[in-house]
Amino acid sequence: QVQLVESGGGSVQAGGSLRLSCAASGSTYSTNCMGWFRQAPGKQREGVAVVYTGGGRTDYTDSVKGRFTISQDNAKNTVYLQMNSLKPEDTAVYYCAADRVVGDCTVVASTIFRYWGQGTQVTVSS
Repeated sequence: QVQLVESGGGSVQAGGSLRLSCAASGSTYSTNCMGWFRQAPGKQREGVAVVYTGGGRTDYTDSVKGRFTISQDNAKNTVYLQMNSLKPEDTAVYYCAADRVVGDCTVVASTIFRYWGQGTQVTVSS
C-alpha cells in the first residue's frame, strides 16, 4: 500500500504561483508513475501532470503546459507541482495519485491510478 499526503495548496491572485508537494510512504516500490489530478466544481476530474519516477519523463495536459512543472525528489519520496502564472480556471481540488503502469506514464494513464491523496484546495482569484 502507498500513502500520499499533499500540501501547499492555498489562495492566490491570478498571475501568482504555488508549489504543491506530495509525500509518498509505504510500498513505494509498487509505483512507477506519480502525478496530479484536479477537479473543479461542476467539472470532471482531469489529469494535470505526471512523472515517470523510474526515469523522469513527464507529461502534461495541454492547458498547463508552459506554466506548470512537475518534479521529483527521490531521496524524499516526494513529487512537486510548481504552478506559475495561475489563472482562475486553475481553481480546483488537486489530488496526488500514483500507481505502477505497464505502458507509458501519461496523464491519460493516470486516470486509473490506485493510490490517492486526500486533496488540497487551490483557489485563484481574479
